[in-house]
Amino acid sequence: MSQHEEHEDHGHSVAAWTTVGILIVASAIMALAVLFPNLWLFVGGAVLALVGVVAGKVLSMAGYGAAGRPRDEAPSIH
Repeated sequence: MSQHEEHEDHGHSVAAWTTVGILIVASAIMALAVLFPNLWLFVGGAVLALVGVVAGKVLSMAGYGAAGRPRDEAPSIH
């Protein structure tokens, strides 16, 4: 098995992209809170970061993670 085949689905999932997107926005908000000293803006960014982690875990458990299903198939509803 080649190295490319071993990591074919590494990070290519709805759960991963959603988590990373939310965490990037949260990081930007927290950076702005440091640049313009504002405690509540920083706390809001930290809360958004927690929401991103939880959203990623929930999506992964719902079958949208890399290990949950092949990338090109929709999850089945039972």
